[in-house]
Parts: sequence; C-alpha cells; structure tokens
Amino acid sequence: MIKKLLVDVDCGVDDAQAIMLGLAAPNVEILGITCVHGNTTVENVCKNTLRILQACNKLEIPVFRGAAKPILGNTIDAGHFHGMDGLGDAPDPNAPGLDLVQKEGAVSAMIRIVNENPGEVSLVATAPLTNLALAVRMDPSLPSKLRGLYIMGGNTESRGNTTVCAEFNFAADPEAAYIVLNEYQCPTYLACWEFTCYSKLSWEFCDVWLAQDSQKARFMRQIIRHSLEASKSERSEKEFVDGTGFISCDSYAMAAAVDDSFIIESDHYPVTVELTGTHTRGMMVVDTLDHLKKTHKAVIMKKVDLGKFEQMMMAALK
Repeated sequence: MIKKLLVDVDCGVDDAQAIMLGLAAPNVEILGITCVHGNTTVENVCKNTLRILQACNKLEIPVFRGAAKPILGNTIDAGHFHGMDGLGDAPDPNAPGLDLVQKEGAVSAMIRIVNENPGEVSLVATAPLTNLALAVRMDPSLPSKLRGLYIMGGNTESRGNTTVCAEFNFAADPEAAYIVLNEYQCPTYLACWEFTCYSKLSWEFCDVWLAQDSQKARFMRQIIRHSLEASKSERSEKEFVDGTGFISCDSYAMAAAVDDSFIIESDHYPVTVELTGTHTRGMMVVDTLDHLKKTHKAVIMKKVDLGKFEQMMMAALK
C-alpha cells in the first residue's frame, strides 16, 4: 500500500531532514511540496526545497510557492539558527533555478491534490500553518478528505523557544495555527516542541549519521554545520531538558506520517491556540478538563520508537 504525502515546509535544516526521511521511506510517494514563510523568506524556501530534491535526485516532485507572510502581524524568521538562507548559508553553485517552481500557487495545489486523491493524502506540516489556514478557508471540505494531518508545532508545557510561551511555527502565525487546530476535523497528530526535546538523539548517533559516505550525507554535512554550532553554543545556557543531544524537530512529524507504529505513547485532548495574551500569544492550549466542549481531539505525541527513528534517519542519508 503506497502512502501518499503532501508536505508543507519552511525549509530550514530540520525540514530538509524531514523531506529526506520521507523521500527515503519505502512505500511513500510525495505528491508535492508546498512552501511558506518561516525559517527564511518564501523565495529561499522554494530554492532550498529544490536544492534538497536535487541532492536526492527527485526534482520531478513538484514544488509550489505559498504565503510570504502570516495572516496578521509581523513576519519572524530563524536566521540565527538555520542561517539567513535557511540552509546554513552553505554555498551551492549548482543550485536549481526558481524557474522550476510550479506556476500554480501552493494553496490551490494543496486543494487540487487532496481533491484528486480523496481519503488518501496525509498532510505533513513542518512550518507556520499559513498555507493550511488559507486552504481551509478556500475549501472548507478539505480536511474531511485528508487521511491525516501531521504537524510539527505548538507546545504542551508553555515553554517557548521563540517567545516566552510559544513555539516557533505557531508564534510565526498564531491565527493560522488557531484556524488549523479548530477547523481541520481530521485525524491530527502533533509533534510539539517539548516532546522533541525529550526525544533527542545522541550526539554519537549524529556523528555516525553524518559520516555516511553518500551524496546526501555530504549535502547534510554542509547545510547542518551552522545549526550544529548554534545548538552546541546554546546548549549550556538554554537546554531545559536533562541530557544533551540532537533534535530534528520536523522529522518526528514526518516519521509518524510514514509509519503509524512509530508513536508508542500519546495523549488525546482538544487543543486550540491563544491569540491575545501578553506573554502567551501563539501558545498551544491543551484542554485536559473539557472546558472547550470540542469533540475533535488531537493525538499529542509523548513517546516514540527511537530505534525506528534512528533507522529512518540513517536511511534518509544513505
């Protein structure tokens, strides 16, 4: 049984890892990649996505340009961590040109691809959720046709990595996150910020993973250098979870979409997003007491099979 995925990215280094994990997985077909503002500008995201596809010899997968800004408010980026271009500012003289990006926009492509494959597509969202929010506004029936929605974003313990209480993808477009969590009434799986911190891979694994003798591993070694230095320098001051290690945030959402048995333990609660708090705008709200009276519950990942994850990550760079 082939699993059909549609991937929405803001192509930083961890999106690259997630895309490569999906491309390497057996029985998975990526129908398209939609691009959105986030770690860097949407132009850079399109360029980066094409660079990743080229490194994996998969340039036949269509790439679509989406929203350049959040629905409201100011645009933020993560240049300090991912490099200003999103991929570690590593030079790539042979990068494919933007003329390879499809003429069709991301939102209309998302709606079209899901409607052409009703009940078959899992949407993997590793970026601010602007494209998804615009898509459900254009076609309210869209979520009912999805097989599942896998999101890297949000947080469960009000620990932010961008503002005091908000994780980057939700902080970058709180209104979009609110729309998606409230209007996508399909099976929804969340890889939230704190969970990814508790599910780190060891630095020893990271060394072995990057040392593989392949074109993909050489590409990853180039683009990851900047964020490895950033994460190692931030480690001593900012690492709030016991133990150090390597976090590939977006890859957890992709791994869950590739193999359902990857999730070993999860919570099932209604969720929403705070839009107006002074310190809490963009924070995900987990309704453990049923105050919201929402019927739709999200699957919040708590524990995953790290052995399986390591295998998928290794395969991504083979």
